[in-house]
Amino acid sequence: MLCAFPMLLAGAVLTAESEAPPSRWSLGPDGALTWRVDSDPRLPHRDHIEMSGRSVSLILRYAAEADGRLALDRHMVWPMLRTIPNDTHASLSSDFGDEASIAVSVNGVPAGPERLVRARLDGLVTLITRVDDALELTHTILPSTREPAAIELVGIRNVSTAAAEVSVAPIGLRREASGVHGDYIMEATCTGIDPTLLEPGAILETAIVFSGRLADDPPRALDLGFEEQARRGFVRGLWGRLRLETPDPTLNAAFCFAKVRAAESIFATRGGLMHGPGGGAYYAAIWANDQAEYANPFFPFLGDPEGDESALNSFRHFARFMNDEYRPIPSSIIAEGVDIWSGAGDRGDAAMVAYGAARFALAKGDRAIAEELWPLIEWCLEYCRRKLNDRGVVSSDCDELEFRFPAGDANLNTSCLTYGGLRAAASLGRALGHDGAAEVYDAWADVLRTNIEGFFGARVEGFDTYRYYEGNDVLRAWICVPLAMGILERTSGTLDALFSPRLWTPDGLATQAGAETFWDRATLYGLRGAFAAGATERALPYLTAYSRRRLLGDHVPYPVEAWPEGNQRHLSAESALYCRVYSEGLFGVEPTGLRSFRCLPRLPEAWDQMALRDIQAFGTSFDLVVERTAPYVWLTVVAGGREISRHRVAAEPVEVLLPN
Repeated sequence: MLCAFPMLLAGAVLTAESEAPPSRWSLGPDGALTWRVDSDPRLPHRDHIEMSGRSVSLILRYAAEADGRLALDRHMVWPMLRTIPNDTHASLSSDFGDEASIAVSVNGVPAGPERLVRARLDGLVTLITRVDDALELTHTILPSTREPAAIELVGIRNVSTAAAEVSVAPIGLRREASGVHGDYIMEATCTGIDPTLLEPGAILETAIVFSGRLADDPPRALDLGFEEQARRGFVRGLWGRLRLETPDPTLNAAFCFAKVRAAESIFATRGGLMHGPGGGAYYAAIWANDQAEYANPFFPFLGDPEGDESALNSFRHFARFMNDEYRPIPSSIIAEGVDIWSGAGDRGDAAMVAYGAARFALAKGDRAIAEELWPLIEWCLEYCRRKLNDRGVVSSDCDELEFRFPAGDANLNTSCLTYGGLRAAASLGRALGHDGAAEVYDAWADVLRTNIEGFFGARVEGFDTYRYYEGNDVLRAWICVPLAMGILERTSGTLDALFSPRLWTPDGLATQAGAETFWDRATLYGLRGAFAAGATERALPYLTAYSRRRLLGDHVPYPVEAWPEGNQRHLSAESALYCRVYSEGLFGVEPTGLRSFRCLPRLPEAWDQMALRDIQAFGTSFDLVVERTAPYVWLTVVAGGREISRHRVAAEPVEVLLPN
């Protein structure tokens, strides 16, 4: 069993206000997802999923046509085989469709088309098909954890009552390209199977390997059994750490899957380990929002060593661009670290990095790392100070949406991230003995909070919430950011606006009221902020509906980037943001030192218990267990198999100090 989902409480879980469509996928007791295609009347159906290893990414597009026929396309990406020009999108890639699929013959005659019967997702993709009611094919598709290759294992079972002679044609596709590092070779290979008598119930096994390499490098011989077990072990390790336990198996499972997508998209580049968004477009590069702000503060909680290493590496790359003139740092460092992208100007990138670096340093709990990152945090906050306008809020050219929607000369997001960075930096400064700097940062944060209220606080479309920029009179999704940063002056009106039909859609928050566009990052900030603000009963139905849609609906199993842009790509950092809805929202963890944090858990009224187990942050491993013992709710902190502290949960957060 890879991931268990204990039912801590029998009872109904609230549903969203709008009726959700029937789920296409079902959740099994082992944590895997299953789509029973042969009993699904809603065909045709197409979907895509991304899976990554340290040297490769695979976007698998799969479909059941109206008659059930399987359609399969494998979009392969090799991030470190750079093409020309060596820009953001210069990862070598190629599509392999029918020409790279298994061709089976039975008794010397080409078999009929494969019809998809069942699909399974568990960190790998398994597609089970039938051919002519005589053969059952099992395709198990996975990326190599280390090599620049993906593997499609194929088992062929005789499900008829008679023996049959079965053969598989060999595949030897070879494509060539040139790039930064010379000539490249992309291959799809299968040795095939000579005619073999297959008795009823017997199985033949073969595989297709999709690989890319430098032309001067010899082909790699893969141990396919090892590769499968390595991928399963990688997933099992992630599902076993930082375990969410709630009465709702869907939430638990969505959390498990999100951990995989958040941690797998890390690439071993010439510039060190780099966490990349993915999506067929964004690899071997880092962004101030996706990596520094979204993903990096999560990695210490997960305890994946390569996640932590990639986070530290990204901050080291950003630190290269500190300068005495306080010119903007780049929005993105691309092409394995040898180039930058700043095409949208200053997006508030320094605020993103300051916030992310301070939160990462606190949660990591390593003094040497914290001291190393301190100058970067100081520089970024000083840059933000120099960008204050005459109203005392932080100006920038745009925000992370890069002019897709208006953001004015000073936007709410940048100032709120600066505020969050100041509070985290003050806590970090005290932990490191920089008490003077901590006092300065806290004092500035107090002033900035007042200025945010004065400049952005407004009545918009009838809601007492925030305008996103001066002159803005249409509700925007990013009005949720103050809640996530602990700025609660306009909680009621902001929650009313977020969950109103003007902003909330079946896919979460619309970027702007009345627009069809949505970006999951805003929805995930909004849900986190709603829980952090104490709106537990209000937020839970929306979290449940969102999670069911992303895990069990028509496009599964991860949070997505956006729509219509990118066709809902499975960008990686959004999955980290999903996990932070729980760690920082539902459980209310706020780092305050290298071994300490504030905690204000929000146990829903219908639940008697929830837990976040094997948290790896603050230099140790510990559990947070929240239980209802009427009339009180209790938080128990467990580390090393023993109770460290027990607290009655009230209106104010409790202070937790972990042992060294």
